[in-house]
Amino acid sequence: MARRRKTGADDLMDLVALLPWWAGLGLAVLSYLVLHALATAPVPLAQSAQDMGQVAVRGLWRGLAYAGQFILPFLCAMGALASVLRRRRRRTLLNTVSQSKAADALEGMTWQAFELLVGEAFRQQGYTVQERGGGGADGGIDLVLGKAGEKVFVQCKQWKAFKVGVTVVRELYGVMAAGGAAGGVVVTSGRFTQEATAFAEGRNIRLVDGPALLQWIRQGRAAPGHSDRPLKSEAAPAFASVHDAPACPVCAQSMVRRVAKRGASAGRAFWGCEAYPGCKGTRSIDGA
Repeated sequence: MARRRKTGADDLMDLVALLPWWAGLGLAVLSYLVLHALATAPVPLAQSAQDMGQVAVRGLWRGLAYAGQFILPFLCAMGALASVLRRRRRRTLLNTVSQSKAADALEGMTWQAFELLVGEAFRQQGYTVQERGGGGADGGIDLVLGKAGEKVFVQCKQWKAFKVGVTVVRELYGVMAAGGAAGGVVVTSGRFTQEATAFAEGRNIRLVDGPALLQWIRQGRAAPGHSDRPLKSEAAPAFASVHDAPACPVCAQSMVRRVAKRGASAGRAFWGCEAYPGCKGTRSIDGA
């Protein structure tokens, strides 16, 4: 069956669904009040032939506002409802996987559900999560994480039949450099090839396979008060943060994390002296 093409109304509801449900309801109320005021505003009578054009335009806008005062709030309310249902679905997925004792808890999950699961796991770790859905001009990025002013790109691969290869990791590395991301994560329900693992070493990229993801979710959700605490596990991706900044080896001032924009190290994260360009001291992220 062919997939139904999205309309502008679908796009608006999807956009509102990305917001908290209360924000969507607020937009519904606000749009109704504004459009209702426009729809009920009196239209002045034309006093001359020159006024007829302006009166006609005002009448047209009033007619559009009359219809819009019902349509736009309805779409915003539907988006708010979708936000509630999506959040409930994410939490249900996370609870189901964390409570399952089966080794194949990720099997049979659709790629959409897998992305929701991974996104909710990162939310529980304290990240803000923007769902992209992959594909398009963003290099296949599914999630954009935010924390401490830094941006992390995530690709989700619900692959059971074969391993995630080095090509996927290389593509993510290139998108990180172009997008100024502090780090990247590839999460799969399966495994990674040795070439992919070797390429990620020494770069601010974390590879999380199926067993590691399950361990991460189960250990994090088992902790008391898990809903307000970050996930703690060896499998949980960790990134160099501004809070762990070392001292500059040249002038001893504090350092900040930067990403090389060009040259042989393009896309690679490193520590740079905060006094740059006065001081050009650098360290690698691993502190070497």
